[in-house]
Amino acid sequence: MRLIRGLHHLEPLRDGCALTIGNFDGLHLGHRRVIETLAEHGRRLHLPTVAMVFEPQPLEYFLGDHAPSRLTRLREKAIQFAKLPIDELLVLPFNRTLADCDAEHFIRDILVERLRVKHLVVGDDFHFGKARRGNFAMLQHFGEQYSFAVEDSHSFEVDSLRVSSTLIRDALSEGQLALARTMLGRDFSVCGRVAHGDKRGRELGFPTANVRMFRKNTPIVGVYAVTMSGLDGNEYPGVANVGTRPTVDGGAKVVLETHLFDFNQDIYGHYVEVHFKRKLRNETRFASLAALKAQIELDVVDARRFFAEEEAR
Repeated sequence: MRLIRGLHHLEPLRDGCALTIGNFDGLHLGHRRVIETLAEHGRRLHLPTVAMVFEPQPLEYFLGDHAPSRLTRLREKAIQFAKLPIDELLVLPFNRTLADCDAEHFIRDILVERLRVKHLVVGDDFHFGKARRGNFAMLQHFGEQYSFAVEDSHSFEVDSLRVSSTLIRDALSEGQLALARTMLGRDFSVCGRVAHGDKRGRELGFPTANVRMFRKNTPIVGVYAVTMSGLDGNEYPGVANVGTRPTVDGGAKVVLETHLFDFNQDIYGHYVEVHFKRKLRNETRFASLAALKAQIELDVVDARRFFAEEEAR
């Protein structure tokens, strides 16, 4: 899969493409069904498959800090896309120019002239263009004019639930990691590079790997049993805190701190993935660092018990 940032980096698609457009936040099972459907059309038409996403996501552009929390950052999204039958991930910068782009202009100049789309798969509730005037019916109309097919991606259900990024986000915020896992088809995870922190965890006897979140907000806050991958092919169990560390400094920035069990390696600079297995408790402000240390000791016991039970199943 090739990651293409901006139309100016897109090489001419002489024969066209099979295309899908969306946020694809989380790349859940419903999204994966869309990509599989797209791949089938790509093989049938002998065309490359292209997924178009926007960065930032449109609601982030319009709502800023008030936008819904993200399930996946762009790099995390690209990592998941690379596991799917997609040839090119096209990332368009969502800025004032794109926000003011008329729906008809978007279809003619981008979909037809630049991408030469032959088959388009989108949801029937898909809206685009200035004032969200573009919709599924407009795409069908122009599809007849410019000879490209438009297909409804249809909703995808698991256990009678319509899978959506919103529902996954709600499940995560309520600590229902098993429900989120069912809809994602995998554990919810966060990727990032291990950075130096203030070494406070080491002072408390629980050294942590600090991963920069680079998120304005997050669907998860609290203490979790986790595993970490990306070091040497293994997954290492541990306990992680996601939040603002109210007992230590209570800053506004959300941080992810992971203490790995029986682990003593220098992993600064490694790009890792933290997989969230079970929520243990909410983040709490303690009266002292001693009280915080005592609670961390209990968190470690709870997380170890969880992993022991999982291994025994």
